[in-house]
Amino acid sequence: MTEPVPQASTALAGITVLDLTRVRAGPTCARQLADWGADVIKIEMPAALDSGDPMGGPRNGPDFQNLHRNKRAMTINLKAPEGVALLKKLAAKADVVVENFRPDVKTRLGIDYEALSAVNPRLIYASISGFGQDGPYANRPGFDQIAQGLGGLMSITGLPGQGPVRVGIPIADLCAGIFAAQGVLVALLEREKSGRGQWVHSSLLQAQLFMLDFQGARWVMNGEIPKQAGNNHPTGIPTGVFPTRDGHINIAATGKAIFERFSRTLGRPDWLTDERFSTATARSANRDAMNAEIAEITATRTSTEWVDALNEAGVPCGPINNIAEAFEDEQTKHLGVVQTLERDGKPVGYIGQPVVLSRTPSHVVSHPPAQSEHTDAILAGLGYDAAAIADLHARQIV
Repeated sequence: MTEPVPQASTALAGITVLDLTRVRAGPTCARQLADWGADVIKIEMPAALDSGDPMGGPRNGPDFQNLHRNKRAMTINLKAPEGVALLKKLAAKADVVVENFRPDVKTRLGIDYEALSAVNPRLIYASISGFGQDGPYANRPGFDQIAQGLGGLMSITGLPGQGPVRVGIPIADLCAGIFAAQGVLVALLEREKSGRGQWVHSSLLQAQLFMLDFQGARWVMNGEIPKQAGNNHPTGIPTGVFPTRDGHINIAATGKAIFERFSRTLGRPDWLTDERFSTATARSANRDAMNAEIAEITATRTSTEWVDALNEAGVPCGPINNIAEAFEDEQTKHLGVVQTLERDGKPVGYIGQPVVLSRTPSHVVSHPPAQSEHTDAILAGLGYDAAAIADLHARQIV
């Protein structure tokens, strides 16, 4: 593990992470650490023993590629006692382990927190599961859409009366991975004071419930069950999607001052004294009438005209882009969201970290590794000579 590796950032330089994860939530956690400069070693089964991972998509596909950049890779047969022993040698020198096995699986393999922290008390052991490390659902298989449904999100997504609708991205997976990475960083910071590692764990269900945010708080604090509101904001009115001459736009004109500017820009200062719309309470009670009158006006001009006019007036308004338009937007390009690396003489785009650090920024510095690409170098770093490494390969331990 002493082999120099390309560094995505100096922020986490010197931190070694063993990535035992598959599919999405776990790899997302490990990617966060890799992108900030940790030496992340992706550990997989030897090719001859690996049945493949169709749920994670093909290795050369955009999904896999985006999840595993900035990492190294090796293979270990964790079903073999000698493979587990090898993992423990790695863990003895590592700072972090990230895994997303079901709770019972890692215990059966002998690679749970108790087992690995016994060889390295400073180890941060991060677990991501579907529903938690214990409790009635602990051993259920967990997937993003299951968590979206169980966690209430699908009941408030979509048009009123439409029935449950999933969000267009795996938000429970992604948030669980990001929260777990945040937990790892907090544990690493705490370790500077205590000198001890600890077990960090999150789940898709916990992440999804946390991300309900104010919608969840409406129930927890007031006993109110939110419903589907479509493109309308549940509480900020008028906020929603409105037609234009050539498409649709988003408008958020909530709050007294913004609503005043909005009304004047649309040429309807009478709304400010109309008892149906003059207060937030009245606009809420008369939402449909308000939206209908707004739509009649917005349909008379193009999207670009309205976006320019309303933003100039200090009213939040924006286009509704498809994915291509979102990445081609001038502000997206200005922010440098997409980072490119050359491969076979052609540029390959990656979506970079959405946080900027002025002294230690994150960069995409390496393509995802081939399976077992760094196995020999990592073993050499542990003190194995060429003959011993060849023997491990021959016996399919690595």
